[in-house]
Amino acid sequence: MAYAQPYRPLLLMALLGMIIEAAAGGYFTALMKPIIDETFNVKNVDLSWRLPLIIVGLFVARGVAGFVTDYCMARAGRSVSRDLRNLLLGKYLRMPGTRFDSETVPSMLTRLGGDTEQVAQAAVDAMKVMVSQGLQAAAMLAVMLYTSARVTVAILILGPVLAFVMDKVGRRYRNINHRIQEGAARMMQSAAEALTGQQEVKIYGAQKVELERYRTLTQKNLQLSLKVETTRSSASVLVQLMGAIGLAVLLLVAGHEAVKGRLTAGDFVSLMVAMMAIIPSLRQLTNVQSMLQRGVSSADRLFSVLDTPDEADIGTRKLEQAQGLIEFRDVTARYVGQIEPALDKISFTARPGTVTAIVGRSGSGKTTLVKLIPRFYPPESGQILLDGHPVEDYPLADLRRQIALVSQNVMLFDESIAANVAYGEMAGATPEALAQAIRGANAMEFVEKLPDGVDSSIGENGGRLSGGQRQRLAIARAMLKDAPILILDEATAALDNESERLVQDALQRLMPDRTTLVIAHRLSTIEHADQVLVLDRGRLVEQGTHAELIARDGLYAHLHRMQFREPAHAADTGEA
Repeated sequence: MAYAQPYRPLLLMALLGMIIEAAAGGYFTALMKPIIDETFNVKNVDLSWRLPLIIVGLFVARGVAGFVTDYCMARAGRSVSRDLRNLLLGKYLRMPGTRFDSETVPSMLTRLGGDTEQVAQAAVDAMKVMVSQGLQAAAMLAVMLYTSARVTVAILILGPVLAFVMDKVGRRYRNINHRIQEGAARMMQSAAEALTGQQEVKIYGAQKVELERYRTLTQKNLQLSLKVETTRSSASVLVQLMGAIGLAVLLLVAGHEAVKGRLTAGDFVSLMVAMMAIIPSLRQLTNVQSMLQRGVSSADRLFSVLDTPDEADIGTRKLEQAQGLIEFRDVTARYVGQIEPALDKISFTARPGTVTAIVGRSGSGKTTLVKLIPRFYPPESGQILLDGHPVEDYPLADLRRQIALVSQNVMLFDESIAANVAYGEMAGATPEALAQAIRGANAMEFVEKLPDGVDSSIGENGGRLSGGQRQRLAIARAMLKDAPILILDEATAALDNESERLVQDALQRLMPDRTTLVIAHRLSTIEHADQVLVLDRGRLVEQGTHAELIARDGLYAHLHRMQFREPAHAADTGEA
């Protein structure tokens, strides 16, 4: 409800509309007495002309009030949904990397889509039903009390029973809807995996397996949805049954009152119409429990994210332009839930203007090491220093502004080439600087051939480009940033020879005068590195130049022989 506070004027307008609706409904019901007693019994001709006009006026007022209510509630509700989506995405982008290891992207998308909508519906749409129908029931109850307090009190004996039923229904709704929301996230994850990996699914004949996995999840979701409907229908039947009992009580007590001369025909009709109007309101109040409890379950999922701390950003040492001196001092890092450390007491220095290559078998900790520099993950112990100061001393934005990243899995967006190269803080780059970066990355030769040049759209994740072209755009992005620290994470591993040559040529223009860290898959690309770090099972087992490590005949020399003398075997084992 706190997120609906900015829309208080809209909600107050809606409340005024609901009050007018309820008052008009109550007044119309109260008119049953003069309609019956004066028009039919006394035959008051003057009143018989005025009553139709009053009734038309009431329904016009009620219609206008209903329109105002619907519009104001819809605008407030959709605005809350929009605000929650924006807050949640912003929160995810401020969370540490460990969050993305513990929660899948499809689950995040479920929270962004379904959960925010459910919370908005509960906070506003369900509130509309609860307030409007509650006011409607209260107005009818007031008419009944005014008409005959004795009859009304006799019927109100059913109130505690109704409250008990609605409480039980609400608890059951909450339990089931929480399981439905969790199941929806698992369904989306299953579908996303099958569709993203459709080539592997087809080549290994796993269509039936994936379909069966998805079918099982959808069947569970169906069963839970049916439980919700069963609960809703059962509660609705109980409410209608109690309404019927109330009507029976009304007939008995009202008949007794009429015999005693305390109730006219008009009074009886007013009571009957009011009672008949209360039953649908109570039914809707019962049915809205489903929407309300879905919102509560979704709110649990949303606020479990929104209430999570952001990634630590308490650095106060401003950093405009770093020199690029990087030092690791006995750094140990461990992923959540893992017994073995990903990195174990790593120490080295990478100086400005040098290239540090990082090699090792798969799972040796290469990527973990470079992710610690921009503080995507915090180290468990030890220190990482930049220009002589711990990286934690710098604000995150300042620290990350010093780093350019080119990885094997290039991330491009469904925008133009210009928007992808001049990305983020570089969006204000001049056309000349943009063209220079694209040309320096050997990308201009294919960009110029596109229909709209740099303004050409490249599709989702650059799907309209080849791997080499996407890689060169990533290099152009790094060139435009012109950061003092450059991280290359297997930037040429998945390229053919021609694309690799173009990318390597572009990298040679990008790397000078920077502190460059290269995760190398092909050892031939790092023979001229200033130093090579050899990792194995999270430990730094060798360090030196290419020539020194070959002469030492250790793990690096073994990996080198495996790659160049037995390439087929090396590819099979993935040791390089």
